[in-house]
Amino acid sequence: DLTHRLVRTFPSFFGPQVVFDEVVNDFSTSGFFSKRWTFEEHIGTHIDTPGHFDEGNSLVDQIGPENLVAPVVVIDITAEAAEDSNAVVTPDDLVAFERRHGRIPDRALVCMNSGWAAKVDDGDAFRGGAGFPDLNFPGFSIDATDWLVAKRDPVGIGLDTMSLDPGNSADFAVHVEFLASGRYGIESMANLDRIPPRGALGFVGPVPWEDGSGSPCRVIAAW
Repeated sequence: DLTHRLVRTFPSFFGPQVVFDEVVNDFSTSGFFSKRWTFEEHIGTHIDTPGHFDEGNSLVDQIGPENLVAPVVVIDITAEAAEDSNAVVTPDDLVAFERRHGRIPDRALVCMNSGWAAKVDDGDAFRGGAGFPDLNFPGFSIDATDWLVAKRDPVGIGLDTMSLDPGNSADFAVHVEFLASGRYGIESMANLDRIPPRGALGFVGPVPWEDGSGSPCRVIAAW
């Protein structure tokens, strides 16, 4: 399971506490239990659609199922992230991965493991600050995602931090350019250190709600 449990206090890009719930029906009054939730589309382990940063591009209910089952590869930058909170995946990291593990498959979900998932229970540590624009965490470089689009045609990228771009990004280049290419991103993934660097098959399960720019999702890997 590459998914964090979506708790009320899950760290938000803009600061603490954006998940709220209330009991609508309980056993004592209604004979059954149900709740109403209020939260942003982009919270917890979630998907960013092409239309999140590119007006008119596909939204969550338009992502075909053929793009939601894909080989998963994991690029490990934990050593770099331990030295630099805003470390990024580079083309050199991708080339080094292929030299060690073999070619990144076409139409793969290419993920970054920075070790950041271990910080998820501490909002300020996971954000690397109090909230936008005070953020510091690893991400993908635009050079790396350009390399992937040109050479490996991925279905998407994923990572264990809360943004595709590093926390100190001022232009969100990966969001702007990679998503505009018709691909998606998955943020705040869990357990990327527990699956093989390649060989797993990933299953991505967003909620296909109408005109959604994103959605919390369940992501599973099997191998």
